[in-house]
Order: sequence, then C-alpha cells, then structure tokens
Amino acid sequence: MRLSFVLLCLAPVALSAQRPARATFPAETASVHTVRTALASKRITCRSLVQQYLARIEALDKQGPAINSIVLVNPAALQVADSLDAHAAAGKPVGPLHCIPLIVKDNFETRGLQTTAGSLALEGWTPLQDATMVRQVKAAGAIVLAKSNLAEWAFTPYETVSSILPGYTRNPYALDRVTAGSSGGTAAAVAAGFGTLGLGTDTGNSIRGPSAHQALVGIRSTMGLTSRAGVVPLNATADVAGPMARSVADAVTVFDVIAHSDPADTVTAPADARRAVSYLDALRPGALRGARIGVLRQAYDRPTLDPEVKGVFERAVADLRRAGAIVLDTVAVDSLDAIQRLQQGGCNRFKADLERYLAARAPNAPVKTIDQILRSRRFHPTVEPRLRDAAQVTQAPEESSGCQSRERVRSALRVAVTQLMDSLQLDAMVYPTWSNPPRLIGDLNSPHGDNSQLFSPTTGFPAITVPMGYTRQNRLPAGVSFFGRAWSEARLISLAYDYEQQTRHWRVPTLR
Repeated sequence: MRLSFVLLCLAPVALSAQRPARATFPAETASVHTVRTALASKRITCRSLVQQYLARIEALDKQGPAINSIVLVNPAALQVADSLDAHAAAGKPVGPLHCIPLIVKDNFETRGLQTTAGSLALEGWTPLQDATMVRQVKAAGAIVLAKSNLAEWAFTPYETVSSILPGYTRNPYALDRVTAGSSGGTAAAVAAGFGTLGLGTDTGNSIRGPSAHQALVGIRSTMGLTSRAGVVPLNATADVAGPMARSVADAVTVFDVIAHSDPADTVTAPADARRAVSYLDALRPGALRGARIGVLRQAYDRPTLDPEVKGVFERAVADLRRAGAIVLDTVAVDSLDAIQRLQQGGCNRFKADLERYLAARAPNAPVKTIDQILRSRRFHPTVEPRLRDAAQVTQAPEESSGCQSRERVRSALRVAVTQLMDSLQLDAMVYPTWSNPPRLIGDLNSPHGDNSQLFSPTTGFPAITVPMGYTRQNRLPAGVSFFGRAWSEARLISLAYDYEQQTRHWRVPTLR
C-alpha cells in the first residue's frame, strides 16, 4: 500500500482534525503532567487533544515547513480516544499514560498498522501483534498516534531517509539540517509537537543522536532492562528500544512502564530483579550536590571537535559544578586501545538477525531473506551496499571468529569501565552526545561528530542525553550524555533531571 493511498484513506480523520473541539490547549508543548491536569479539569477531552495533534500533523508534516516525519497516521486514533474518554467518565482512567499520544518509529510491530522499517520491501505488511513495548504503552493508556520515518533498516546514524517515504526528514529547529538517524522521524515529530512522546530504537546512536539534534531527552537503557521483542532488528547484541521526549520527566514516565522482563526477549530475564521500584522516584532536585562526575574525553575529544560545541559543553560542565557536583576534568579507560585491538575480523549480524526475525513471522512477512529484498529492488539506493555486504555473510554469528572477538571486546570494556568508575567513585561520566552541529541535508563530507557508538552500545551500559544548549546563532541544538554502570538508570535519571531543572535549555522550535 503506497503512502499516497494511506493518506487518502486517512483524509476523513485529517479533515476532522482541522476542527478540534477546543484549540486553546498548547498540545505542541504539552507534557504528561499538563495533559493529565487538563483532562482532570475537563479543559480538554482525549478526543480534542488527539484532534489538535492530527491537525498539526496535517498542517506541518507534508505542508508548510514539510517536516516529513510521519509515514502514516493511525486511522483508529479518534476511536481509541473516545474509548479512553469513556473510561475517564466512568472514573476508571486506564493507567499512567492515559490519553498520551505517542509517535512510534516504524520498526516497531504495531497491530493493525503497516510496519516497514523504512523499506518498500515491507510495504503493506500489517503485523499480527504489537511489539512488547507497544503493548506495554497501550496497556498504560497511551495512544499510538502515528508511525514515524527512520533511516531505512536503521542503517545510518547520520540522516533520516528511506524508500517508504520520499525525501528527507527535516530538523524542526533548522529545516535545512538533518535529524541524525535512525530514529530521526520520531525525534522530529516529537520536537515539532506532533505527539506528546515518542518511541525509538538505538543500536549505536539512534535514540540519543536524534534526541540531541532536536533538543530532546533520550534514554538508552542497560541491555536487558527493556524488551526488543517485535522490533525489526539491526544487531541483536546491541539493539535497545526506549523513549524520546521533551523532558526528563516525560521520558521517565514511559521508561517506568517499559522497564520489565519479557519472556519473548530472553535478554531481559534479570530486568524485574534489577529495575528500580519506581524510576519516577529519581525525579528529585538536588541530586547533583556531591555527585562525582567524570569528563570522558575519550568519547569526544578529536581534531574535528566543533569549537562552539566545545564551548557549550564547557558551560554544561560549569553548570554541573555550580549545582554542587564534583567534576573530574578528565577520566579515561587506560586500556581502551588494547581492548579495541581484541577485535579480529568483522562481525555483521544483520542477515542472521533479520532473517531469524522474518522466519518467526512466516507466513505473514512479505519477504524472508536479504536476497529476496535485493531481488525486489524495493529499497533506497543508499542502502544497497549495506544489503549486499550482509548478503555475502555465510557464517552464523555464533560461528564467526569476528563476532566471537567482538564479544571479547564487549566483556573487556564492561570490566574496564566498571573498574574506572569504582576506582574514582564516580556516579556518572559525561560527554557531548555529538561533537559537531547537525549537518546540512545532503552533506556527507563535513565531520559528523557522533560520539554515541563506542561506550554505551559496546558495554551495554545505560546513557541518557539531555539538551545542553545551542550553536550557530543559538539555533542548532546540542546534547550532553550521562553514562554510567550497568543498571544505574535511577542514578543517571536523578542527575539528568537535576541538570535539566537547573539549566532549562529546551525550547519549542519556530515552525513557519
């Protein structure tokens, strides 16, 4: 089913959305708290809130500034809203996300909605079930409002372009700039006020990078704390799914719902025993007082570091100190070079992981192999080299010496990072999420500045990005990452929240 056909099918919803019952509520800046308050006071209904978001998508995503972040809108969104209004009228709100409209990256299986991973090869595929994380947020009362664009198959961290949706997704803060990848559609949609919250995935960067480029908060959890079941895979040893939001509190409200064990994803077996009782308890001021934080220069200090990003980060470090943190100017994993030399040969898991995933969905999945995808020619030309490289892999990851050495790198870096933090009694380490501002769309020559690929994905330890300011005439967002030990989400959340409350860098983009 082509996008144009999907949009035609949704035209009645879009037209009704242009006439919201009440348009005084600022949906584009709404938080979970303000939505709850407005619903409780009967300032809005769930239907009127959804109508406002639908009207905003209609006016701004393919028209006007043409953010180009939405692949399709949920045609049942207003019906779900009516059901939630009925629950509320009966005094039975559904859960902590009652009537919170979410933007969901289009690599999450969503029952009744097309799921494509950005590729025409999966066009028209409607999964038979929800991804675990989608099921969790729905059970908590959230509405899947729309599916968002992504870098096709989640391949690139640098830009958001796919074959399922013509053109690039644009950065709402500067329409000529990229959103990063691969969850750039979710980030752009949340930043542009098309929904209250979003879900993305992160293999090396893809929650944190787009969040930093769009002045959002993004959480990549400890591997095993949240489920990936029902998410189209890129690399099963590094894929993590999680929230993207305009505030730490909103991101954590979702995170508290999704951080659980899941029998469908065996890596999450320890989650219930290791998670906090409530991550919302970490949202408290004053957490930075006395906290020990190290500046992890190995993550970002390179010759191409942009001077303005450097300056914004130095101000962020100064803000941490003013808030009472003890900041160590430079901390380092001394054995990092030796650990990285443990990697012997390549490890490309995409073919094995994707084909196992598709086989589990037979006969419902429209393709089953990388070779079928290549023969179909239904993909963006930029991803063909990656698909061809994957097709040439003949060994299962479990039998590959390159993949085995990759696991040795992971294990050694986990030990080294933990020992470093323990030896210095650190609560967290910080670095700029990207060393350079968002590139111009189409520019693949300027330094990209992605700092997210090494430490968190390799160790499987958590990282949270928070807005730290702006560059280029105060226009282009930049983010700071808080990185910590395994299962330390509660501590990282408390530090990130206190920093956010002390600095208040988020602001709404100006869209014309």
